[in-house]
Amino acid sequence: MTVADPRTLLTDMFRAAVDSAQPSLCVPPHLPPPPKGRTVVVGAGKAAAAMARAVETNWNGPLSGLVVTRYGHRVPTERIEVVEASHPVPDAAGETAARRILEIVGEVGPDDLLLCLISGGGSALLALPAPGLTMADKQAVSKALLKSGATITEMNCVRKHLSAIKGGRLAAASRAPVVSLIISDVPGDDLSVIASGPTVADPTSFADALGVLDKYGITPPKPVLDHLLAGRDETPKPGDARLARTRNILVATPQMALERAAEVAREAGVTPVILGNALEGESREVALVHAGIARQVAGHGQPAPAPCVLLSGGETTVTVRGQGRGGRNAEFLLALAVALDGLPGVHALAADTDGIDGTEDNAGALLAPDTLARAAQRGVKAKERLADNDGYSFFRALDDLLVTGPTLTNVNDFRAVLVTEPLPPRS
Repeated sequence: MTVADPRTLLTDMFRAAVDSAQPSLCVPPHLPPPPKGRTVVVGAGKAAAAMARAVETNWNGPLSGLVVTRYGHRVPTERIEVVEASHPVPDAAGETAARRILEIVGEVGPDDLLLCLISGGGSALLALPAPGLTMADKQAVSKALLKSGATITEMNCVRKHLSAIKGGRLAAASRAPVVSLIISDVPGDDLSVIASGPTVADPTSFADALGVLDKYGITPPKPVLDHLLAGRDETPKPGDARLARTRNILVATPQMALERAAEVAREAGVTPVILGNALEGESREVALVHAGIARQVAGHGQPAPAPCVLLSGGETTVTVRGQGRGGRNAEFLLALAVALDGLPGVHALAADTDGIDGTEDNAGALLAPDTLARAAQRGVKAKERLADNDGYSFFRALDDLLVTGPTLTNVNDFRAVLVTEPLPPRS
């Protein structure tokens, strides 16, 4: 069979993946019973406002609290206050919100319930510098890490050790039992990494954070270096008694999203192959692997015959060397286009499930067999744009950006490489 409309199928799979992680669906089944005392809600992340609304809609009894989300990700709430702040580089609004949240946590009592709503993006949004550090210090380190090619695990190791609230510190400050509902956006669903684990024991150390900066040749501001070298007031470690009454519950994961996308593919008569939900590495190198597998499908029917779609999740990285407008998904697709070189019958989509690829206004982009040919007609040189980390501008020139706006959830990147038909046999 052939796939009548590859572009529509790809976008349908992406929407299904995103919809599977909507807070209105994934939060209610995991809500705890009401406590004897008050229920206080705090949270941070790109999905925090939508999660707060889901709690309000499904909670019997009084509620109060505060969550912080990214600018543009607010939704109407009645009892839980929503504050917007900057992502991926933190700002003063995030610092003020984090300080207020820590104050709220300090006021709960043993008969109360602290309900935490955590999702990706919380590391930047819950931005309370450790004593002796400033927001400018945190901003400088964040900018350097974002350009370095460091993995999310490495970045969040550093962030936890520059923070007064992350790395388990939020839960440790509570006298009330803590229930944390978490939407995962990190490879392997490591609870200590998602939003830098504000309610999760931290297995990393100040020495580990210094090692990350050294690995990527980052020279931090002097107060940051002094803070890390001093190594005082470590994050709560596994077994810390202050976290004994904390429950951390995953309510949505990248694997769930990929499985839902796979169902859509099967319904369309296309065989899904899930390559993994936790792929990491440089975007352009991950693209080379996907291109090689797509060629194997088209040429040899392995690991499945066409029509077949290769699905993957995780969080790639981009070591920024150029001056272009990027985003790791646009970079992945541009590198994939170059590697496939117009291979017939191969279409692809790569996008961030939060609706924002990096710092741009698109979720990602789409690729077709004629992408390079159309670019050449417009005088747009793919290899030059790739060298300049300019995937956004490349796909914008072709009107192939995928623009969704904020999706109000976040289960990391979504990649789908669709091989619609086998290559004709060689004569």
